[in-house]
Amino acid sequence: MNSPKRYSPEVRERAVRLVIEQQDEYPSKWAAICSIASKIGCTPETLRAWCKRTEVTQEDGRTSLSERERLKQLERENTELKRANEILRKAAAFFAQAELDRKPK
Repeated sequence: MNSPKRYSPEVRERAVRLVIEQQDEYPSKWAAICSIASKIGCTPETLRAWCKRTEVTQEDGRTSLSERERLKQLERENTELKRANEILRKAAAFFAQAELDRKPK
């Protein structure tokens, strides 16, 4: 038995986008899915599941998988930058206080 293929998120998003964009050119959504699935090398049922998952996330107001990953990355970066700013703020206060405590020449 063949093991299932893994498709990158970019391929999935592109395939779903193609279905959405070209759906009007086919007699039904299933016909569009079958045509596009054969072109990208997956089964029509796999592509239908991707489309359904995308529709559910859009209806719920959630972001897609890649957008969620990007959001997590930006949140991590934001936390790191806040931490760095706090360190710099404390260092500036320390050196400012040291300058005030220094005896004049």
